[in-house]
Amino acid sequence: MNDRTIPGAALGVGDPPAERRQRLLAGRESRTAWLLMVPALLVMALVALYPLGQVMVLSFTDARFATQAVERSYVGLDNYRQLLSVTLRELPPVIDPETGRQELRNGVPRFESWVRILPREPLRYTEAYEFSLFGKRWVLGATSPAFVRAFVDTVVFTVWSVGLEAVLGMIIALVLSIEFVGRGLLRTLMLLPWAVVTVVAAKIWEWMLQPTRIGFFNTLLYDLGLADGNIAFFQTEALQLPTMIAMDVWKTTPFMALLFLAGLAMIPRELYEAAEIDGASSVRSFFSITLPLMAPTIAVALIFRTLDALRVFDVFQVVLGGQRYSLASYTQALLIDQRAVGLSSAASVLIFLLILVFALAYMRVLKVDTR
Repeated sequence: MNDRTIPGAALGVGDPPAERRQRLLAGRESRTAWLLMVPALLVMALVALYPLGQVMVLSFTDARFATQAVERSYVGLDNYRQLLSVTLRELPPVIDPETGRQELRNGVPRFESWVRILPREPLRYTEAYEFSLFGKRWVLGATSPAFVRAFVDTVVFTVWSVGLEAVLGMIIALVLSIEFVGRGLLRTLMLLPWAVVTVVAAKIWEWMLQPTRIGFFNTLLYDLGLADGNIAFFQTEALQLPTMIAMDVWKTTPFMALLFLAGLAMIPRELYEAAEIDGASSVRSFFSITLPLMAPTIAVALIFRTLDALRVFDVFQVVLGGQRYSLASYTQALLIDQRAVGLSSAASVLIFLLILVFALAYMRVLKVDTR
């Protein structure tokens, strides 16, 4: 006969008095904890859930911003369809009627233009990207090509910036965890980029990356004989995203290093001493001791930085303006420039879903909930 078949066993009637008191105390503590959480949950519901719900409702309407029209109509999924509708088409080669072969222009094979095969019904697509794959030429068309490009740029920016920040932050944390003269001063100096306001940091970088020798980097590259001193970092499309990534890495790497330093401080020194006695090298100790024990700290750091990078706005807005968008800056442009509240709300919901997907993926892969 088990405990469940004994009357009163679930209530601890047959338990010793000390165990019954512990159960009663645990129950009271649990009820007290929930009562203390109720105000916080109510505030979260008002501050976060209500605005989110309003945005979701507006995303299904054609509401406009700063207009005299107060009525808005329900448009269903039209806003999401406009943002997400894409098509992939292969560009046919241009054939020379005389030779029957593909025409060349300056030695480069020619393909039909996207405009000639542009589908107009039921949706009007515009070219977002054109690329070569497996010897063929492809074009990705979208009903909102600016949103697609902003989505791709944001994801690329997030992956590269967070990855570089994690690697550099770990290196800095490992160096600063070693005892040496001036370590306290270096730890203080390390935090200076992170302490600078993002807008101010963006303006500093904008000055250093001027397209002439007024800028620091153009002057440096010219003096080293590596360039002519006229590199347009912000005007050259191929250099815009790497420049944004470099700016973000410079500013936010100290944050990652600070979190990793805290994680390193929690690892007992005795483990490294035992590994050294067993003849393990520093590299072996890092992969066998440091990384496994640092996994929860690394997971938290990656989640915080990834969610922050996916919402990046200020760097793109201050430096590039309307030349190139992140998802957040494009959403702001929809609201302010086009005054499309419904479309901007739909874009905001998509950003929220993207962040949610990344958060759940991190928690699943890094097993945050089991640590």
